[in-house]
Amino acid sequence: MYRVNKLTHNWLIKNIINNKIKERLPYLYGRIIDLGCGTRPFEKDILKHANEYIGVDWGNTYHNLNAEIISDLNKPLPIPSSSFDHVVSFEVLEHLQEPLTMLSEAFRILKPGGSITLSVPFMWWVHEAPWDYFRYTKFGIYYIFQKAGFKDIEIHPTTGFWSMWLLKINYQTNKLVRGPKYIRKIIKLTLIPFWFINQTIAPFLDKIWQEENETAGYFVTASKP
Repeated sequence: MYRVNKLTHNWLIKNIINNKIKERLPYLYGRIIDLGCGTRPFEKDILKHANEYIGVDWGNTYHNLNAEIISDLNKPLPIPSSSFDHVVSFEVLEHLQEPLTMLSEAFRILKPGGSITLSVPFMWWVHEAPWDYFRYTKFGIYYIFQKAGFKDIEIHPTTGFWSMWLLKINYQTNKLVRGPKYIRKIIKLTLIPFWFINQTIAPFLDKIWQEENETAGYFVTASKP
């Protein structure tokens, strides 16, 4: 799982995605392929249920390259059709110039009856520039998944308005941590209580004042007939 450090400005979104994936783990059996595996934060947890985990990443990754298969997800994958029981891909789709190619390839390499689990940001800052191309509404997500051939498409927001908005505030205030080392330390120590408190109360505010159209991102599952 993502490491969650509650002294940081963005631990809430990591915690939320971890919880979403925990709910999904019992369905991740057999052979699993992780498209855009990065640092492979979910490998150990997936292997508690699955027989095999294969990571795919490209050569220009911002992380240490740690994949069995090196391939550009904007292009066809060097993988036989109907090879895997499940595809996972977390916070990757926004970085692809050809997202439909990736989803179509995910569909192709899945066995009939296999499924995909994916997370993607919506109202989120530009990151890993210049490889950050798209933000998706739930309608856009449904369209491209359906076009790739998937059925039983379920799309759930990862947050409500308050978590999304307060995370944005935290990312903005994190930019204040600058200057000489001792100044940075003082500024960060000042901000940590603010970050901790707002990320603690944000999920409760989401429940009290619900807004389904304002979210940091979406968590998606779908299947191959």
